[in-house]
Amino acid sequence: MPWQEVSTVSLRQEFVSLAGSSAVPFSTLCKRFGISRKTGYKWIGRAQSQDPAALQDRSRRPLHSPRHTAPELQALVVALRREHPAWGGRKLAHWFARHGHTALPAPSTITHILHRHGLIGLDTALPHPRYQRFEHARPNDLWQMDFKGDFLTGSGRCHALTVLDDHSRYNLVLQSCSSQNTREVQTHLTEAFERYGLPVRFNADRGQPWGAPREVHGLSQLSVWLVRLGIRIGFSRPNHPQTNGKDERFHRSLKAEVLNGRAFVSLAEAQSAFDRWRPVYNHERPHEAIGYAVPAERYQPSPRAFPQQLPPIEYGPDDVVAKVTWNGEVRFQSRKLKVPNSLMGLLIAFRPRAGEDGRYDLYFCHHRFSELDLQNTSPR
Repeated sequence: MPWQEVSTVSLRQEFVSLAGSSAVPFSTLCKRFGISRKTGYKWIGRAQSQDPAALQDRSRRPLHSPRHTAPELQALVVALRREHPAWGGRKLAHWFARHGHTALPAPSTITHILHRHGLIGLDTALPHPRYQRFEHARPNDLWQMDFKGDFLTGSGRCHALTVLDDHSRYNLVLQSCSSQNTREVQTHLTEAFERYGLPVRFNADRGQPWGAPREVHGLSQLSVWLVRLGIRIGFSRPNHPQTNGKDERFHRSLKAEVLNGRAFVSLAEAQSAFDRWRPVYNHERPHEAIGYAVPAERYQPSPRAFPQQLPPIEYGPDDVVAKVTWNGEVRFQSRKLKVPNSLMGLLIAFRPRAGEDGRYDLYFCHHRFSELDLQNTSPR
């Protein structure tokens, strides 16, 4: 019979005692105890040492582990993880490599160290779904903007305004706002434009203040201002947050690394936390989607400067130009038409379609916002 776990030592003692007798052959005795001859000789040899613990199991741990991570290196891993509780093994490994640490183990070993020290749980270790995202070729080709879901502080609700560069993932705006009104957002966007220049294009959802969901054509006062600056604007499709996916992913990092488990007494305290984390995100935190570079390595300011005055509105020689009056009304060929209220007092253009009699595209500056078929007098 094989050794029984509950009486391993006593069975070994009994085997050694019986092996001293020649009543049965040694191989037969080994067979009766369910062990090999080699194991039998091992236990007899240990019993002859007169060590009381000779018949107990010995540790199989090697006397020398050349690949074992030194305690001081493990301490570095633990310290950095505690400083950045949301960073996993790969992100930590790339951070150490960027800062000149060459003797550290592989990312998988760092993950094991985190497990051993109770710094990573099963829920954290589970893989997140991967998405194939399109990336613009240059910085400032596209900025994404949105509000992180608002949260309560001691002085009211905080609406975190975020703007992210699509190519580099560089965070351009991270601002605690008391509301989502146009004036406050425009103030912070102006500060970003003055510092970083103008992007080619902006993408946002259709909600306020960037879109006008109640308007047929979706132009808000903020989007009209952006168009006047020469910025192309685009809106996410309804129920498709992945269209603004990089900014949504930024929100997930913001929540995990700044907001989770935190309470703020005021908007100013929340902003202070944002200001401490933003340089870490842009300049220190390796970003997996850009090959574990940091966003600051891939970002550069835009050569398009923010103008001190809005440029004049100009149209082509074939355009029919009209001024939008009160309540978003405009007259065209003796017809009164309705366009977005945000265009009140501004010039728009009716651009005839080549080869299509009575059909026009409606433009505000470079932005096509509607079309008109004279057989159907309402712009679409």
